[in-house]
Amino acid sequence: MLKKLIYNIIGVFALTMPLLSCDKWLELQPQDGIVQSRFWQNKEQVEAAVSGCYASLIDGLPEKIFTMGEIRADMIEASFKITNNELDIINSNILPTNALTDWRDFYRIINYCNTVIAFAPSVLERDKTYTDVAMKAHVAEAKALRAWMYFYLVRLYSDVPLKITATSSDDEIIPIPKSTQAQVLEQIVKDLNEAEADIPATYGAKDKDHSRVTKYMVNTLQADVYLWMDKATEALAAANKVIASAKFGLVANTAARSNTWFYTVKAGNSNEGIFELVHGSDYVLRFGVANYPLYAIFGLGASSSYRKFQATGYLTENVFAEDVIDPTNYDTRGDDASLTTTTSVIRKYDRTSGDTPFSWIVYRYAEVLLIKAEALAMLNRGQEALDLIKLIRTRAWAIPQTEKSPDPANIYNADGVMDYILDERAREFAFEGKRWFDVLRHAKRNNYKRIDLLVNVVARSVPGDRQQSAIAKIKDPNSHYLPIYQYEIQTNKLLVQNPFYK
Repeated sequence: MLKKLIYNIIGVFALTMPLLSCDKWLELQPQDGIVQSRFWQNKEQVEAAVSGCYASLIDGLPEKIFTMGEIRADMIEASFKITNNELDIINSNILPTNALTDWRDFYRIINYCNTVIAFAPSVLERDKTYTDVAMKAHVAEAKALRAWMYFYLVRLYSDVPLKITATSSDDEIIPIPKSTQAQVLEQIVKDLNEAEADIPATYGAKDKDHSRVTKYMVNTLQADVYLWMDKATEALAAANKVIASAKFGLVANTAARSNTWFYTVKAGNSNEGIFELVHGSDYVLRFGVANYPLYAIFGLGASSSYRKFQATGYLTENVFAEDVIDPTNYDTRGDDASLTTTTSVIRKYDRTSGDTPFSWIVYRYAEVLLIKAEALAMLNRGQEALDLIKLIRTRAWAIPQTEKSPDPANIYNADGVMDYILDERAREFAFEGKRWFDVLRHAKRNNYKRIDLLVNVVARSVPGDRQQSAIAKIKDPNSHYLPIYQYEIQTNKLLVQNPFYK
């Protein structure tokens, strides 16, 4: 299975330099050419292998996360350099031949993690300076990263092959069928629970704590997974572990109408950050500060004349909105922060020479608060949820035009509180690759009670001449997940295509 991805997997981990600093940790890149008999001999090689897992996340994953988390939603639209494959997804014309549906990037990273999990324990016998505590911590990092990748797969494809053993040679490449979404989620929960027990709460430095998986990243991911599984009590408990640590907080915004806080957050390594993919100085040397791959997507830096995507008018008019009476009153997450309203340019990832290295923020404290709010709303504790939303809105100087007042005492108005949370997530996490998953999670809850949320997204994002067809498709729950890429179907005869695409 996936032979092109995993051929000679041991060669990925030929990382022989010790991890002497955070910068070195972030700069190490996998090299080819080493065999298993020469690897997994000492603790430095295990550390290098774990570093290789992180390096594989940095190379192309942020662009994938952004595209697959936003392209089917309502916050971006096509611009000058859009590809046909991307345009087909926007137009709700998704086919198994569309290369964007290829899942190999996720499985490549999963196999790197599987290899660490499989071989790290054997190093205890070969290197007596390698402790059991250190080995368990390395395995815990790999399990957490594997769980994160599988969480993307189940949200994108639903049922997927579940591979938790390492493939380190051609002899180990065997076809496997899909497991159900429930089975994959069960493995995700198991991995995270095991990781939580062994992973460090800190690596002794703020920058390392943000760029490597800590106990609090695991707790945040647990909370996110439990929300997807509609397990509110468990989601609340996991979120509360992060909050109770008192290690994180919202970046303060005391100056009226100032978005200085926003730039502090997006630069990374702030008090709000929980887990970030950091592009080290080697990445800057490869691309130059104005030529990050993400820049070509958004039309930033040297790519300013060309972009694939731009912000939709719906975002400016309805999500952030405007105060027509007082133009100086505005949400500090909107214009000149997440986007430029006059040009529709997505600004959230814009960087200058003083902002390197580049960080893709996966989880931050604001999300923990909104995850907790959602769990509270599910448990009919609406006022507590509204109090948390108020914290987020106050920091952002959100305007009254976007404020809602659902009655938290009326349990039958729980949808009103949920809609408010969903709206606030749109404002807070605009263009962070979360919108499609947020809408789908809310829509599918209680046996698709809120299918209207998805219908509304399609009505806003699909061109008028294709809307009726797209709306008819979105009403079929099987259409909410991507097809299996045709190459995988052809090479693995045990795979069965997602029902909607047969």
